[in-house]
Order: sequence, then C-alpha cells, then structure tokens
Amino acid sequence: MTRTPQSAFDRTARFGVGLTLLAASGFAAVSILTTIAMRTGVSLSTVLTWRYVLSAAVLVVWVGITGQARRMPARESVLWLGIGGGGQALMIYLALSSLAYISAGTLAFLFYTYPVWVTLVQAVRGAEHLDARRAVALGLSFVGTLVMVGSPDMGGAALHGVMLALGAAVLYGLLIPAMQHMQKDWPVVVTSAWSKIGAAICFLIASAGNQTLQVAMTGTAWGAIVALTVWSTVLPSLFFLMGLMRLGPVRTAIVSTVEPFLTALLGVAVLGQALTLRTLAGGIAIVAAVIVLQFKRTRVA
Repeated sequence: MTRTPQSAFDRTARFGVGLTLLAASGFAAVSILTTIAMRTGVSLSTVLTWRYVLSAAVLVVWVGITGQARRMPARESVLWLGIGGGGQALMIYLALSSLAYISAGTLAFLFYTYPVWVTLVQAVRGAEHLDARRAVALGLSFVGTLVMVGSPDMGGAALHGVMLALGAAVLYGLLIPAMQHMQKDWPVVVTSAWSKIGAAICFLIASAGNQTLQVAMTGTAWGAIVALTVWSTVLPSLFFLMGLMRLGPVRTAIVSTVEPFLTALLGVAVLGQALTLRTLAGGIAIVAAVIVLQFKRTRVA
C-alpha cells in the first residue's frame, strides 16, 4: 500500500490552518465593520438589509455558475427561508444590537458561548450525554460570563447589551441542531443561499416597515457594507469549509477559537475600544470551555 509522505500531511494541515484563520478573521470583523458603517449615521437595519441582500445575490450567482442548483421541495425551501433565514436574521440582529451597549470584544466572547449552548440543547433533547467533560465546559462558560458581567462598570445599559449578546448565542445554539437536521444531503452553498435569501427578506420587510432603509450613504458606509458582504459573509464560509476539509471538525473548531480574540484586538486597534482585564479573563474561560468540549473527540481521533 502506498503511503502519503508526512510532509504532505503537514502541508495540508498548515494550509487548512491558514484557511481557517482567514475565515476567523472575516467573521471577527463583522461587529467592527458594522460599527464603522453605523458611525456614519447609517441605521443598523440598513446595514443588515444591504449585507444580506448582496450576500444572497452573490450566493445565487455562485450556485448558478458552479452548477449546483437543484430543485428543493417547497416544504424544505420554506423551512430554510423561515428557520435558516428568519432565525439567522433574529440572531444577527440581537447580537449586533448589543453593540450599542457593550464593546465588540465583549460581544465576541459572550457570543462564543454558543458551542456550550449547543451541547446543553443536545443534552436536553437526549441527543448527547452530558458527561463530566461537558459539565466542566458548561461551568467554565458560565464562570467566564459571570466574570465579565460582574465588572464594576457593568451598569444597567451594559447589562442590557450582555443579555442581547447571550440571547443571540442561545438562539444560535438552538439553530445549529435544527439546521443540521435540515441539511440532509443538500450542498452547503445551496442551503446557504436559501438562508441568506430568507434573512434578506426579513430585513427588507423590517426596514421598509419602519422606513429606515437608506440608499444614499457615504463611501465609507458602502465600503464597510461591501466588506461585510464579501469578507465577513461569503468568503469566510468558503474558507471555513475548505479548512474543514483539510483539518476535520475538531482541529477546525479549536483553531476557530482565535475569533473572539481577533474581534477584541480589532476593536482596540480600529475602534479604540478598551479591553479590560475582566473581559479578557472571562473570554479566556469561555474559549477554554470550547476547547474542553473537543478533548475527548481529539483523543478518539
């Protein structure tokens, strides 16, 4: 039997790590680019509407060019539009609304509790057993959250932002098992296109209803929205999947834990936001929880 040289495995792994880091940098920039656009006077609903309208258009073209278009039954299409798109729209809106009260770094660390919420949801459903390792991860996540919430400057407004961020994380924890069940054998780019279309419809209806949709914007605002579309929505999905194919789910998940730290650093460097010791300590506990969830799987692999 012919063996693949170890150096080939090393190159593949290094390339996979690089792709995963690129994906993480794109996802990490979401709150930063959103804040930049909003600082020009653009409403959050406008940023979200254009981000998802443009993302849906790019993905639909991508599906057509790559020849992956397949007729999806009406019931499944509605599910992806409603649960995948509507759920994603609500989750993103909750998360980014918290930026009015907390920093981008705090949001990133709080939102990153979602793998632990997925674990808890699966345990409640009976899909996965809540063993000691998962219990430790839950504890670490809650301790990290309490450390950040217990900050002396965490007043009523900031606490409201924390609740919004945690609400988004919990909702994502519910959405992931649901979308995994809905995925079946459909190509990821196809289901992504349907969910982005659903989110775009939700934001279009909301912004039209409250008459907040803006078209005349500054170059800075449009630049941030285009960057959100390309660098923080479409390309990260591609990079993440390419990295996943080379690293596997365990190492990909561990490498991805750099994302909240990148968001926090970008918040300091680009937005001039403070990164307090309590936020950093709480964030480390949350990231440790995500890594603990991978230990047993890594050993088995």
